[in-house]
Amino acid sequence: MTHETEETEVPVDDPIAISILSLLADGSSFTVEQLAKAVAELRRKPKDPPQLWRKYMLAVKQQAMHLGKKGRIEVVHKGQVVEPDNFKGRVHLRLKKS
Repeated sequence: MTHETEETEVPVDDPIAISILSLLADGSSFTVEQLAKAVAELRRKPKDPPQLWRKYMLAVKQQAMHLGKKGRIEVVHKGQVVEPDNFKGRVHLRLKKS
């Protein structure tokens, strides 16, 4: 006799995703580079180099794509909302408008 229970998983956001969402929480928009710089400053240690933000560029872009696909943020290019899985160039990220 087996007893099956249905477990629901609560999605846990990545720390980078949490940082992105908190930086965008006031309604502002940022480029991926600006967000990478902000995340780097939040996580900076005393001995880290000045260009630490470059280490976070890929992670921020990946998390932005993930958050965009989940409908939590919008990717804006030249004033138009674009698909989050295929953006190029300088884009701004913002919380999704209701």
